[in-house]
Amino acid sequence: MPKTQFPPSITSRPVYGELEARSGGGHLMIADAEGAEAILDLAKSVDQGFWAKAHIIYIPKTTGTKYSSQLEELGAGQYYAGPSYEAAQGRIRRALQDCHMGTQVYLSGTESLMGQAMAEATAAGIPHTAIQTEHRGSTARRMQCVHCKGITEDVTTDPFECSHCGLSLFVRDHYSRRLAAFQGVRVDAEDPGNIPEKVELFK
Repeated sequence: MPKTQFPPSITSRPVYGELEARSGGGHLMIADAEGAEAILDLAKSVDQGFWAKAHIIYIPKTTGTKYSSQLEELGAGQYYAGPSYEAAQGRIRRALQDCHMGTQVYLSGTESLMGQAMAEATAAGIPHTAIQTEHRGSTARRMQCVHCKGITEDVTTDPFECSHCGLSLFVRDHYSRRLAAFQGVRVDAEDPGNIPEKVELFK
């Protein structure tokens, strides 16, 4: 699956690139679902010495073991596969705390995964210049309701119902890097009950 091409948007919306191998004292790779494909593509251009210094943290989600086995075969110094971001969060934080000067961080997969991992990496003091991102797979969004502050994962329609307060929210491109989430605003705030029909925009 090729990397996703997003249409031009507002300044706060993240822009993603393409992973490339860089020299460094270590290589921390965090991916979910089809994000594994970006790591496997990168693997075509590096030798085993690169992988000896690599730590892969992978969250398969709905992809089963297909990519898990391929990632394991790369021979990374450390490899972990977890059922969810929440399950892997402790390991991600420890890995970031253990990073030495010059460690390179590679994030690939969904915006939810990359946004959350990016926030953890910057909080741990990793410079932006040492972090790469590449979008692969689902374009479903992680949304925050600006009214109740609740987070709804995997939003695919516009509008959508907040999973916390039940309001119908408009999907905006405004993005909070601190929260790793797009912002949703009540669609019928000025005309209660006038809610547009849902349209599937993300898959």
